[in-house]
Amino acid sequence: MRLELLAPAKTADFGIAAIDHGADAVYIGGPAFGARANAGNPLADIARLAAYAHRFNARVLLALNTILHDSELEAARTQAWAAYEAGVDALIVQDMGLLELDLPPLALHASTQCDIRSVDKARFLAQAGFSQMVLARELGLDEIRAVRAATAPFGTRLEFFVHGALCVAFSGQCYISHAHTERSANRGDCSQDCRLPYTLLDEAGRVVAYDRHLLSMKDNNQTANLEALVDAGVDAFKIEGRYKDLGYVKNITAHYRREIDRLLEGRPALRRASSGRTTFLFTPDPDKTFHRGATDYFVQGRQADIGAFDSPKFVGLPIGTVTRVGPGWFEMTTTDPADTLANGDGLNYLHKRETVGVPVNTAERRGEVWRIVPNVDVAALPGLRPGTALNRNGDHAWEQALARKSSERRIAVDLRLSETAEGFALRLTDEDGIAAEAGIALGKTPAAQAERSEATLREHLGKLGTTIYAARRIDIDLTAPWFVPASAINALRRAAVERLDAARAAARPRSVRQPPVEPPAPYPAESLSFLANIYNDAARRFYARHGVRAMAAAFEAHEEDGEVPLMITKHCLRYSFNLCPKQAKGVTGVQGQVRAAPMTLVSDGERYTLTFDCRPCEMHVVGRMKKHILRSPPPAAGVPASAPLVFHRQRPQGGGAPAKTAAAPAGQGRRRRPPAQ
Repeated sequence: MRLELLAPAKTADFGIAAIDHGADAVYIGGPAFGARANAGNPLADIARLAAYAHRFNARVLLALNTILHDSELEAARTQAWAAYEAGVDALIVQDMGLLELDLPPLALHASTQCDIRSVDKARFLAQAGFSQMVLARELGLDEIRAVRAATAPFGTRLEFFVHGALCVAFSGQCYISHAHTERSANRGDCSQDCRLPYTLLDEAGRVVAYDRHLLSMKDNNQTANLEALVDAGVDAFKIEGRYKDLGYVKNITAHYRREIDRLLEGRPALRRASSGRTTFLFTPDPDKTFHRGATDYFVQGRQADIGAFDSPKFVGLPIGTVTRVGPGWFEMTTTDPADTLANGDGLNYLHKRETVGVPVNTAERRGEVWRIVPNVDVAALPGLRPGTALNRNGDHAWEQALARKSSERRIAVDLRLSETAEGFALRLTDEDGIAAEAGIALGKTPAAQAERSEATLREHLGKLGTTIYAARRIDIDLTAPWFVPASAINALRRAAVERLDAARAAARPRSVRQPPVEPPAPYPAESLSFLANIYNDAARRFYARHGVRAMAAAFEAHEEDGEVPLMITKHCLRYSFNLCPKQAKGVTGVQGQVRAAPMTLVSDGERYTLTFDCRPCEMHVVGRMKKHILRSPPPAAGVPASAPLVFHRQRPQGGGAPAKTAAAPAGQGRRRRPPAQ
């Protein structure tokens, strides 16, 4: 079994950093049609990333995973072919209409936006030609095992998110953003309504929770479950975060690289998916970079505390307590006396359910306390008093370490220097068993200092510092201690390295698309609602070929004029506040009194009805599309099919980004926007 660590790449440089920190693969957005609209990249940059990744046998996956309007299909097809030419290894897709197009012979991965949470859906996607699929984050270990059993006959690899932000809705099943701002999550432009504050009312209109972030989840952290996920059948471990900063990518990739390597050391039947070993120049720590608290979500079953209800921000780790407040400064003690603070740190505290940030200008140790002079007016900090608990969400020293070179990745090679009739030959054999040899014509002259000649040869042969290789073993197979000039050894080594690079490139196979089964496998249902996200005629043809007889248009088509589920989620607010009938089951005096009656969610004038489907244990957030959005043209509907995207091989002059297909203007909603993930 080959385990793959898959890291996010906001840009090509982020992707290269992820590979340097141990990623076996990276996923990145192209010029358009990625599920993170503001994380697109020119194809020239993706080609540069692919060339770098392939030196380590790492893969580059292109996110082409939005739903597409008919006017966009040709542009998407063109982008897919351009990505193939750029060296991309697989396409991550949501829209089944793409499978009806003339795509390049690239492997197809089913995006998490495909909402893969049932055995039947997973089996169908494997039969349709997907070689890898991203399972729903909400699945538990037993459900993953069942999917593995159903897809194993097709050789399909299973991918699972192990770290990062959690969308509260099943991926691909959230429409709140489009309903109120015309920013579609299925088209990569979510406005993150789930991070807003809400008030929860029961069926009688009584307040259950007031002005809290009730749809905001803690962040995913599956560190403790990696081995269990492997045993359940997961092959690829995915880190969320194409909007995250470079420090996050470095730190979290390094953390999971170490954890997976520990797992590999104890499980000989498992192997790594790429080449090379990484040395870290810092100690990875997932608590040091952005998170909203940690949860393993539903992997080990439903948990009581998965929500980040108090704040969607990064509050960091507890650091200490305020002891005294003065004019322009305050003093604090650290919880751990070994902890140190530094100029530029970020502190914060909670005041009336609001997180108050305290940027540190200077931090000075004074005996057992630290005197902090912040970059804000101390008198204006609400609720700051002796006894206030402080967190640190900005560790300046840590951030500086990650801003510098923080890792080194090398491929192990064995070197063997031998004699030839004309002179000498150097053979390199790498850790993957690939070999290359170079020779040099040189007369054989006995070394003046025979006892030092071999040591000198080893020293010069091992100088691989400017390459991606590191010497694992050096053998000297000479009949006598010959004198070989350093310049000759250096030239021989450089020639051998160039040939090994070429041999590795030639030995690396190109991924191919998995053929679908014939005749076409039937889809698990004969009719599909708007929840299937069908937005173009090609997708309709796809589902019709697979036996679907009735299909509604995607929500983005603006045909749903009534109340519908704007979000379907495994998160249940009844359960969170101990109002679930299943919780009351067996409790004397309570059993039968608690029912799954609808509740109401209110935020900034918007009201949603919460309905509870207890059989699959799901919550539906029910509402309707705003009238002005319903009456507006659907996204991309006004773009003629003859106006394709332009895919620049190089950045246009003036630094402009590649042209994108025009879309209908997004709504300008006035609601309070949460911080970006």
